Amino acid sequence: MEVRVYGTGCAKCDALAENVRRAAAELEIAVELEKVTSVPAIAAAGVILTPALGIDGRIRSSGRLLSVDEIGDLLREAQT
Repeated sequence: MEVRVYGTGCAKCDALAENVRRAAAELEIAVELEKVTSVPAIAAAGVILTPALGIDGRIRSSGRLLSVDEIGDLLREAQT
């Protein structure tokens, strides 16, 4: 599963990436995590507010720091 965290490197963006790692580990789901920090790449993905979370090419959240549980729900949903 491909997971992307979009943001310019702010504390919330880093925290979102860490929450993705924790959620994936808790659920034992293998993810390829990529942090996208380039403003043109963020804009090309259609992201207006950061941090944003993309799962398998689809933006699932934008403008807020998701909890580990919220990310877990999205990861489980993406598996089905």
